[in-house]
Amino acid sequence: MSARSGLHRSVRVQEIMGMPISIHVLSETGSLGTATAQAIEDCFAELREVDRVFSTYRGDSDIRRIALGKRDVAEAHPWVADVEAACRAAAVETGGLFSATWQGWFDPTGYVKGWAVESAARRHLAPLLIDVSAVGINAGGDMQLFTAPGADWCWSVGIADPQKAGRIIATLDVRNGAVATSGTAERGAHIIDPRTGEAARGVLSASVVDDSLARADLWATAAVVAGFEDRSWVQHAGTRTGILVADDGRVTRWLEGTGVDVVPAGVLI
Repeated sequence: MSARSGLHRSVRVQEIMGMPISIHVLSETGSLGTATAQAIEDCFAELREVDRVFSTYRGDSDIRRIALGKRDVAEAHPWVADVEAACRAAAVETGGLFSATWQGWFDPTGYVKGWAVESAARRHLAPLLIDVSAVGINAGGDMQLFTAPGADWCWSVGIADPQKAGRIIATLDVRNGAVATSGTAERGAHIIDPRTGEAARGVLSASVVDDSLARADLWATAAVVAGFEDRSWVQHAGTRTGILVADDGRVTRWLEGTGVDVVPAGVLI
């Protein structure tokens, strides 16, 4: 995340949910006040609690206990019921491109990160705009970004080329909003098509910009599942913009729900 401004940046990083999560504060002085520092710690603390509740790797998490039949959703942390309802709605909205129950039990892994980061950021970081010019959070490349009204700041988000490390294929300017990227380039074919139970193929990278990180993350995953050729979902998703990179190098971008022509491989957009 970069920007073109004379403001000073302060960054705090912690390892949570198995990934580095960084919080960036832009101010005129570059120093963090006590209230700002506490808000950052509170944001990190909330994300650690989310991990405790939703981790599929911890035997004592609510999600694992639900999967093992040792706890009902109603008995779990209230967050679980909220996420379960959101996942049911997402399955309908995406036409089955997303499902938290395709394996036969409730596993919201594909939804909860974006939801958690957005929720914590809105609760703890957005109120800081009274005193700072901008604040953003980056969780493994997925970002929720805020800029104060009237501030001379615009977040500049580079979209990585999934075929060549260190190369940027596009730069997106975002004052307020979220950017999420999903795909097979870094972790292989790990995203499952819930309609077939098989690995989704054809899309190396899907990046989506939306007001909400929960929705950006959801539609980035859905885009990978749909595949490069099927972009029928774009018009009703309601996202701001997005970029798909096919496994053969083709690139396409849409703006405010309207598809655009495919860009030849190797052309920056």
